[in-house]
Amino acid sequence: MAAAAPQQQARIHDIQGTTRVSPLVGQRLAGVPGVVTGVRGFGSARGFWLQDPEPDADPRTSEGLFVFTGKETPAVAVGDAVAVSGLVAEYYPTAEGETPETTPNQSVTELTEATWQATGKGSVPAEVLRADTVPAEFAPLEGNIDKRELEPQRFALDYYESREGMLLRVDDARVVGPTDAYRALWIISKPEQNANGRGGTTYTGYAEANAGRLKVESPSDAPFPAANVGDRLRGSTEGPLDYSRFGGYVLEAGRLGEHVPGGLRPETTRPQGRDELAVATYNVENLAPSTDQAKFDRLAEGIVDRLAAPDIVALEEVQDNSGPTDDGVVAAEQTLQQVTDAIVAAGGPRYQGRQIDPQNNADGGQPGGNIRVAFLFNPARVSFVDRPGGDATTPVHPVAHGPRIALSASPGRIDPANEAWRDSRKPLAGEFLFRGTPVIVVANHFNSKGGDQPLHGRLQPQARSSEEQRERQAQAVRTFVDEARAVNDEAAVVVLGDLNDYGFAPALAPLTTGGALVSLADSLPPAERYSYVYEGNSQQLDHILATPSITAEYDVVHINAEFADQASDHDPQVARLRF
Repeated sequence: MAAAAPQQQARIHDIQGTTRVSPLVGQRLAGVPGVVTGVRGFGSARGFWLQDPEPDADPRTSEGLFVFTGKETPAVAVGDAVAVSGLVAEYYPTAEGETPETTPNQSVTELTEATWQATGKGSVPAEVLRADTVPAEFAPLEGNIDKRELEPQRFALDYYESREGMLLRVDDARVVGPTDAYRALWIISKPEQNANGRGGTTYTGYAEANAGRLKVESPSDAPFPAANVGDRLRGSTEGPLDYSRFGGYVLEAGRLGEHVPGGLRPETTRPQGRDELAVATYNVENLAPSTDQAKFDRLAEGIVDRLAAPDIVALEEVQDNSGPTDDGVVAAEQTLQQVTDAIVAAGGPRYQGRQIDPQNNADGGQPGGNIRVAFLFNPARVSFVDRPGGDATTPVHPVAHGPRIALSASPGRIDPANEAWRDSRKPLAGEFLFRGTPVIVVANHFNSKGGDQPLHGRLQPQARSSEEQRERQAQAVRTFVDEARAVNDEAAVVVLGDLNDYGFAPALAPLTTGGALVSLADSLPPAERYSYVYEGNSQQLDHILATPSITAEYDVVHINAEFADQASDHDPQVARLRF
């Protein structure tokens, strides 16, 4: 279809319109006036942001716009007044396998195939985001919101969309998501919104998306601060507002506030007492013999000094001996040996390990890596009951062993043929003895959230398709726990690991329904229940649960997730149990 004739009188608010999609998409415009507010001069999506110094009176229509120049650095500078001609387009950032039609991400309205003429110099004021600027309600829950009339006074996503491309400013911003490998961090414009005690903002429920979070990047390759949660950007952080599939709305800060460290330090838990069994979980993030020794050393230091050398440690994401090389290797004794050697070198005990090799490429994760869960235990404090019969495909069951509860095989895998575990890690059950008391420990790594729609997307509420599999996984583990309590209602059973979902998530409800297991995190205030930081939200993915007969003291030990420099992207946690 032929493009319409140029519309000489169009201004930016005409292009942006009152919905997410431009009413002028596909049309060629000439002489759109504005002042340059930011320039992206590197990468494959170069261009500049333009803002109209003469806004209209409609709060729904943005006065900012991105002018896309591809791989060419535009010959403009901030403060240039220009008149731009080009084609109006909606750019949808897509992941692999997506198209603009199928992606759940929002679009960016922009001018492409652009030419421009300088008309002088100018300036526009930045809109300041204060604590009450962005609405607390996150998004309209009405399906595809692309063409829905914006309500910027009511919904946070509508507010941000109505300022797409415009110059925004946050003063004295607190960091709630640490600097990542892509030179980005997260700040918050609502300092009190679900604030936790270490400077973050906690995701406490699906209705608590924390609308004040905002990603910050730099449109230049200038130095970028390595910031931790709780740090501040003193003064003004200012730039045009963009949108990315990696986190949603992002402030392209041509001016960053001064980085002021907040003094956050890694935590240390107390040692367990003589009559306390310390059980921990730690996702060690794709650990293989090929991993840098420095990471092994840091993980070991965390286990010995920060976790006080727990008696039992469940590890998640232990890879096979060849790591991500897809060569059919599934054994992981070299990986565990390197971990236990590093722990000894850090001054810790000589742990022993137990695990079961999976079938090749059957448990998800990095292709070829064959990640699995594994146990480390300190034989000076706790005994592992080795009982033959456990392998990748044989299910383990609780059984009576004289007056005690035992396992049919130890270690053993829970219901490994269940479809709930397709392309996912199978739970590992182990039988331990602590001061004469049998304890069944189940290490888990439930399926990831891959495939879920983004919180910031155009489809609301977000579809969480991965939840269904986790719910079935939780039910399989619950069935095992019920079997154990049928053998002995006072059985000591601990279920722990990276369950990849929140304590408030329906997917995990089968574990605690009816009081079969108690979530130890419930002993903490809701804002303090977190072990992971994602898109500026502190959130709980890792859990320790126990049968009601167990008395426990629980501690999330924050040593990774809040820091720019991490040994893993998860924080470990520990429970000290009494029987």
